Amino acid sequence: MISNLVEDGWQVIYHRAHALLAAQLAGHWKRSNAPIRLYETIAAISHHDDLEREWEGNELTPAGAPLDFTLAQISDQESIASMREQITSARYRGRFVTLLTSKHLTFLSQDKWGTSPEWDEFLNEQMELQTRYQKELGITKDEAERAYQFMRWCDRLSLILAQQKVPEMGRALEITSGIDGVRYDIRQLKDGKITVEPWCFEDNEFTVNVEACHLKQLQFKDNKQLVEALQNAPIAILEWTFTKV
Repeated sequence: MISNLVEDGWQVIYHRAHALLAAQLAGHWKRSNAPIRLYETIAAISHHDDLEREWEGNELTPAGAPLDFTLAQISDQESIASMREQITSARYRGRFVTLLTSKHLTFLSQDKWGTSPEWDEFLNEQMELQTRYQKELGITKDEAERAYQFMRWCDRLSLILAQQKVPEMGRALEITSGIDGVRYDIRQLKDGKITVEPWCFEDNEFTVNVEACHLKQLQFKDNKQLVEALQNAPIAILEWTFTKV
């Protein structure tokens, strides 16, 4: 989960909600510049965090605070098992969704090459899967990569919003430069609206949103107490309006 410390407690955004926000952003992309199989790509974006289950497992820091995903420590064995489960789950939605999911997991694990036979086996499996599905689907490696870079772009922009990382004072922050080598920056305008430069969306203005739980309690004695608090917490709708300048 994404845990933001606010003045009167914690703002918690579930990972699946963040993925839905990323899918909203993808849906507003300019159609003439969209990747291949756009709707399947949006499906992959929307479901890429489906295995995150914040009401299960350990979601607390040693100090008893809600555990932000950037602080989570998972063993290699658990990570590989979880990723294999994610690939299996993606297969229910089709080979293209599975292909993009595999590319995403490979990207996230790229620093694991050569660290253990288990990681090498898993990553080699993913490379073979990607090659096989590209051939079976009749798409090129470049087409698959462009679709994945689009997925990563939307994921990154969603995280910038959900983690409250949009800079103040109109300063620009790079999203990614992966789509056709073009650098995209996010910037907040004086009226509080958001712009992306260069503008890459179909409409000149649109609004996206995500739901966030508000926890007033700062510390929790155990995961059961945290889960109960999350399930009963008031929910706020966070909105961002994007506009072309």
